[in-house]
Amino acid sequence: MTRAVAAVAAVLTGATVVAGCADDAEPGAEVTLLTHDSFTLPDSVFDTFRQETGLTLKVVKSGDAGQLASTVSLTPGSPKADAVFGIDNTFASRPIEAGALEPYQSPMAAGGAADYALPDSDNELTAVDRGDVCLNVDDDWYASRGEEPPTSLRDLRDPKYASQAALLDPGTSSPGLAFLLTTIGVFPQGWQDYWKTVTAGGATVVSGWEIAYNQLFSAGEAQGDKPIVLSYASSPAATPGTSALLDSCWRQVEYVGILKGTDNLTGARKLVDFMLSPTVQEALPSSMYVYPVQQGTPLPDGWVQRAPVPSWTVSLPPAYVAQNREAWLQEWRDAVGR
Repeated sequence: MTRAVAAVAAVLTGATVVAGCADDAEPGAEVTLLTHDSFTLPDSVFDTFRQETGLTLKVVKSGDAGQLASTVSLTPGSPKADAVFGIDNTFASRPIEAGALEPYQSPMAAGGAADYALPDSDNELTAVDRGDVCLNVDDDWYASRGEEPPTSLRDLRDPKYASQAALLDPGTSSPGLAFLLTTIGVFPQGWQDYWKTVTAGGATVVSGWEIAYNQLFSAGEAQGDKPIVLSYASSPAATPGTSALLDSCWRQVEYVGILKGTDNLTGARKLVDFMLSPTVQEALPSSMYVYPVQQGTPLPDGWVQRAPVPSWTVSLPPAYVAQNREAWLQEWRDAVGR
């Protein structure tokens, strides 16, 4: 997703992207969306939003999904935008508990998004897409060297594989936190030892997905020197010659929400509805390499074969994660020496 939404598509550059132009006949007819750095959709999607609503969409990017959740949580009632997209189920409790979100139940949610609603919430966040955070392997890198790739997250306890891995800081990255939760689920009595072993073996830990995948991963844009990276089960659909380790996955759901205190509540509601429309849902797989949440949304040809949905993912109750997240993050820092 933290994007996760992550996404493996080309990312729009710059801190602010404005889709469309201001309409002189309708001054102020604009809605602002705060989102993470990996957010990208085709220009045609923004054009459709304007045609259907009469509003111009302004997109403001604010770091990784973890940083995004923190930004929203620190400004309840004084929002930097009208709506937010990209807060996921690992960080959702932060802005909800901070009172930074306006409840809204979209009539579009009955089409599938409601199946991913956060338990014990008041519709502060509406699901838009699903991505499964998993370790990814550059199979071509190993084949070119006549070496065997890892087949499980357990293999990273071997220094050979640990030193080849680019992982993410769970304090700043939502997929990083998702993988931390995966290790807690898989090694409930020894996850700290797992992290000590992996980092002592030479694993590289960076702040966000963009750095890990596009700069360090051997199959990424910069063709780095790490053939193992934390990304998504859907990432191989965008990067031929790679695969996901499907025993290492955490289901990540990304949400859209209305920021409390917005001056454009009506426009924000229209944006939430639009994020569940066929226009957006059909664009998500090709643009951000995540699965749409609305039922019956078609996927690109061959997508399911290249990026199968894991048959099993680690799962922990959201309330349990919220109660223990900060303590786990401190234990993780202690374990890896950060």
